[in-house]
Amino acid sequence: MERDLESDLDRTLSPLLSQETFQDLWGSLEATDSTGFLDPGNMPRPMGFSDLGFCPLYVQAENIPEVGGDRADLPQPGHPASDPLPDPAAPAAAPAIPCTEDYVGEHGFELAFETSGMAKSVTCTYSPDLNKLFCQLAKTCPVHIKVSASPPADAVIRTMAVYKKSEHIADVVKRCPHHERSPDFKDGTAPAEHLIRVEANPQAKYISDTASKRHSVTVPYEQPQLGTDSTTILYNFMCNSSCMGGMNRRPILTIVTLETPLGMILGRRSFEVRVCACPGRDRRTEEENLKKTTNSRRESKKAVAQSSSSESTKRSSAETSGNNNESGPYTLQVRNLKHYKILEYLLKAMESFDSKQQQQPPQPQGESEQQGEPESRSSLLKARKQDGGQSSSSEGPSRVKKRKVKEETLDSD
Repeated sequence: MERDLESDLDRTLSPLLSQETFQDLWGSLEATDSTGFLDPGNMPRPMGFSDLGFCPLYVQAENIPEVGGDRADLPQPGHPASDPLPDPAAPAAAPAIPCTEDYVGEHGFELAFETSGMAKSVTCTYSPDLNKLFCQLAKTCPVHIKVSASPPADAVIRTMAVYKKSEHIADVVKRCPHHERSPDFKDGTAPAEHLIRVEANPQAKYISDTASKRHSVTVPYEQPQLGTDSTTILYNFMCNSSCMGGMNRRPILTIVTLETPLGMILGRRSFEVRVCACPGRDRRTEEENLKKTTNSRRESKKAVAQSSSSESTKRSSAETSGNNNESGPYTLQVRNLKHYKILEYLLKAMESFDSKQQQQPPQPQGESEQQGEPESRSSLLKARKQDGGQSSSSEGPSRVKKRKVKEETLDSD
């Protein structure tokens, strides 16, 4: 009876709860490799794992318990995640406030401009004293790019315009509405709102940053041709500096950077730009104003230095005169005979005056005051007499008339 009950119990139990003997388990392991170790690829899977819905190596996402959300929110196997990782090969985002300081870098990045005069017919001229480019609207402005060491083969030259003053640097430099809508300066390759354009280069790319909304243009860097040490880029500025609704007389800086395609800066240069009708005249006036300001500053510095030196000499002379009580012979070199005779006469007069003062006995202070009193009184009396005489002379006729009238009255009586 006991054997029958055990056989019935074994039948009712599920395969997971059934126990096998060690010999049966060892016999099921049929596949081994040449080294004698078990081959995990040919090992039989234990019974019951498929029924539970998971395998021994990983847990399927279908049987993950739901906690506070739908299963659609969890990443499904075989599908990319909802928030992918950033691509390391993507270009870096442009800064909100571009830097304007010069940076030579490892490649010795520099800019050079053509030398031109200040005549009225000049369409583009550069002032090295001001580090400023003066040009006309939509005229060619050549800029030479120089490097001491060759950059990477895929390097690019980026050009961007920003406002110079701190109160305007956050604004984006754009063209005025008049020139933006004008059909005279339209180009199919360049957007109408971009201020800076590159001439005679079909590889130029005009970029409007999505975050900062700033405009820039990039061209690939080209190696200098044989016999030259620089490459030339032709720029056009498509709006005047005095245009209302655009720059509106606000000074701008043009930033030229040498970059990699990923946005890493290898060199940076900046210069000021003024777009006007007469570049030569404006350059001349601004350079003259600069010279005037520098000269006035130098004169003020010289005046301050001279005043300080004169005060120091006065102090030193006073100190030496106060400390030096010894009398001795002094020499004075005079080159003119007439001046020498004048100085000799003055010297003799001063010596005689000093000798007379030494011969006179000193008088007490009271006597000098008593002697001074009658002199002062006499002077006061003289002044009063003079005033009285003037007043009598001025009032003489009226007094005489009055006396005559009085005498006549007496006679009549």
